[in-house]
Amino acid sequence: MTSRFARSLLSLLLVSLPCALHAADDVDSLARDVDRVTSLRQVKDLQRQYAQLAQFGRWGDMAALFARDAIFIRGADAVQGRAAIEAGLRRRGGDRNGLAPGALNTELIDEPLVNLSVDGRSAKGRWMSLSLLGNGKGQARIEGGVYENEYVRDGEGWKISLAHYYPQLSGDYETGWTNIDGADLPLVPFHFTVEESGVPIPQPSGAAPRSKKSLATLAQSIGRLNDEDAVRNLQHAYGYYVDRKMWDDVVDLFAAESAVQIEGREFSGRAGVRQAMERMGPAGLTHGELNDRPIFDSIVTIEPGGHEAFSRGIELGMLGDADNSTAHWEFTVFRNRFVKEGGVWKLKELRLYPLMSVDYFAGWGKGGEVSTRDAPDFQKISAAAPLTGKIASGSSGAAGTTPAQQLVDARRKLTRSMAYDGAENVSSAYGYYIDDFQWPQMAGIFAVNGNKQSPFTGYYMGRERIRGAVNATWGPSAATRPGISFHWRTQLVINVAEDGRSANLRARLFQPRTGKVPGKAGDFYGAMFFAGIYPNDQVVLENDVWKFWSLEIDEPYFSSAGWKGGWSSVKPVAPPAPGTKAPPTALALKYPPDIAMDKLGKRAEHFRGGTGETIEWPGILPMWFNYRNPVSGRMPENYMPDCVPCEVMPESQMTRHGYLMPPSGPQAQ
Repeated sequence: MTSRFARSLLSLLLVSLPCALHAADDVDSLARDVDRVTSLRQVKDLQRQYAQLAQFGRWGDMAALFARDAIFIRGADAVQGRAAIEAGLRRRGGDRNGLAPGALNTELIDEPLVNLSVDGRSAKGRWMSLSLLGNGKGQARIEGGVYENEYVRDGEGWKISLAHYYPQLSGDYETGWTNIDGADLPLVPFHFTVEESGVPIPQPSGAAPRSKKSLATLAQSIGRLNDEDAVRNLQHAYGYYVDRKMWDDVVDLFAAESAVQIEGREFSGRAGVRQAMERMGPAGLTHGELNDRPIFDSIVTIEPGGHEAFSRGIELGMLGDADNSTAHWEFTVFRNRFVKEGGVWKLKELRLYPLMSVDYFAGWGKGGEVSTRDAPDFQKISAAAPLTGKIASGSSGAAGTTPAQQLVDARRKLTRSMAYDGAENVSSAYGYYIDDFQWPQMAGIFAVNGNKQSPFTGYYMGRERIRGAVNATWGPSAATRPGISFHWRTQLVINVAEDGRSANLRARLFQPRTGKVPGKAGDFYGAMFFAGIYPNDQVVLENDVWKFWSLEIDEPYFSSAGWKGGWSSVKPVAPPAPGTKAPPTALALKYPPDIAMDKLGKRAEHFRGGTGETIEWPGILPMWFNYRNPVSGRMPENYMPDCVPCEVMPESQMTRHGYLMPPSGPQAQ
């Protein structure tokens, strides 16, 4: 029997928790909800697995991810059944088993927006895709588009039942890509509404079925979900530190007994970690230096016992020195090992498997310095023997608490992982809506009192002002577009508040562009790349739907001089005369912001439209963080844990509106 205190505590917590998943809280309903959150993540990992297998030409394994009667639609072509799907994949990959020597078959599939069905037996997902292809004999291509896929849970687990790829861009490496058929691009239908974008798991119907799982078993499963969030954050935070050559912070992420292995060469201990990192050069970026290594398709696996974990994914190196007009690509698979020490996850082993390194101006048509022929097999990567010793298992649990208290704690922890998925969904929705100029929908994913930065202009407070700003800038949406400046929001670091109702979010802006003609310097659309960071985003649960509270963009961290010039041919911009102030943007004159960029002080220093001398690529902009080092707690040089407008307009803080501030440092799991 539970105590009166425990019953009161349980009732109080259930009032404050999101009600999207449960009507009555007991072990059965908790079991159903754990299964639904787990299912959502299995769907995402299913698609990530597809992308990872593609790099190695594992056509049969890719086809096995589909349901037996699945359909794959690619543009105007459609095939059905695993055998036909495998044959189609094989033809695209060179009509052979695996990849030819020197060939490249990297398909980046990311920015997931996945919705589970009410009954939990099917799901739908939208994904961005960019394929970097080469046959090793001189041919190199780039293709891109959007997937609107469907998934089903059958006797074999989760499978892809429909892969529907909508091609949007294509072209050879020599000239650069253009819109498909050189025409205006139509909108790709959305499988979700504005409200559904913030509800990845809908409220189930009916009573929960009887479960054979105990509360202790469910608590362990929830713990693994929380661990997955922490390890994914750690993996992605590592990537941001590497981009900026923040070697002190990288070393801080590692356990004392650790190792790095790159191309078979091993480095031991934290001193070895530092030595391995310095193969990329000393700490810090110098003028004109690009060391961007965006991470895609990360899969995180928590081992039984909850004290060891692995991550595997794709790292795309976009590297160079604009001052010396050099640039190159690197294609790498990583498989990393993690350990939980004192409740905090740390990197234990970093293993990088380079597939190809190639000069930007030559392209990958004939392979690069490292070819896929010499790369380890996919299965060998996944089953590589540990570099360091065994990981000691520790005890965990809720000894000494009542069943009612354990149920409260389990529900609270599950809510935090639900928040992680909700934040990821609404993050992706923003990217998809602005790609398509869907301004009413874009404004609709903001909280009523939310705020948004318009680039180089300032902040607009409240949903109506946000909608007014984009309409003033771009006008109404159209059925087709002459080009797209894609806004991939990837490599998320999401820190969730204790009650699971708010989160801080960091995202990378990976921005390929397309148009009717290949890109050249000065074009807004065309075949080229740009980059930025969303460092201070916040999301909240408003009326059981995840919404943006604050969205802020720092850009561009690098730009392109057209496709052929790339990021290393951009020439320095002459600084303005002393005392000269940049003129306001057209938007600022037409629809003035509530907080102008130049009112943000140091936070806007060196950014276009902000304060101080503007830094343009190939200059190095400052990079801001909304969290401290997730292992050591080291404070970044530029640190702002709350929203950017909060210091200027304190009433914009979400804590003034009933939300908790998420943690911004190490978190014991």
